[in-house]
Amino acid sequence: FDADRTIYWSYAEPRQGGNGTSVARGVLSADRRSLEQVRVIFRVAPTYDGTMHYGSRLAFGPDGLLYITTGERSDRGMRKSAQQLDSHLGKILRIRADGSVPPDNPFVGKAGALPEIWTLGHRNVQAAAFDPDGRLWVVEHGTRGGDELNLILKGKNYGWPVVAYGEEYFGLPIAGAVTDRPGYEQPVYYWDPVIAPSGAQIYTGEAFPAWRGSLFTGALKERRLVRLTLEHDRVTGEEHLLAERGQRVRDVRQGPDGALYVVTDETSGQLWKIVPRR
Repeated sequence: FDADRTIYWSYAEPRQGGNGTSVARGVLSADRRSLEQVRVIFRVAPTYDGTMHYGSRLAFGPDGLLYITTGERSDRGMRKSAQQLDSHLGKILRIRADGSVPPDNPFVGKAGALPEIWTLGHRNVQAAAFDPDGRLWVVEHGTRGGDELNLILKGKNYGWPVVAYGEEYFGLPIAGAVTDRPGYEQPVYYWDPVIAPSGAQIYTGEAFPAWRGSLFTGALKERRLVRLTLEHDRVTGEEHLLAERGQRVRDVRQGPDGALYVVTDETSGQLWKIVPRR
């Protein structure tokens, strides 16, 4: 961005027959008041006429490639898409910054598989963050009692909807699902009760030395900021912050000054800067 002012975003795009998650890029004008050279670089398939579970988070990896998270569109008839390689729904995708496909993606050349797929079996991924070792962590919305933190490994299957924690919102078991099956990845952590996690940042700054290595995520349902302590790829503690403000936290990011910047999801949303007490 410092060199070319290019930014990337995902959005729910109206289409013929429905809508879907798309990714675009554009150049911020010199006066930073408009976008130029805007073009769509990727469109999730298939298009679906629904209103929920679009995903989507974007994260550039240390390999310079763009990782995109998607949802499976929520409706029961669409859940199976998360397990199907001919669909982008319920996946983590990996593309180049121009939208083309890296040749080392795990399903390139596999008959019937979309080449952008990096991992499968996700429900509704609402955050993606790389740690200092270059590994991708995501948080995703589960059903009642089934929000997850996952460590993403190339080509792996994270289970939804055949492997899941939690139950349907109306209280019955998820049809056909169990909590573990051979060949499917287990979450590093899951929430029961759920918090509806959104946004993620693995803290590496100097402002809060005691927080280094922690993973922060927002909580939409519980209206707070959540800090997870990680040791040897396991969650060893959970702290809830800013609960007294009572706002849905949509995203959290670390600034170059080491402060945490938090954005809330409200009718009149706010941007907070979190710094140490003086």
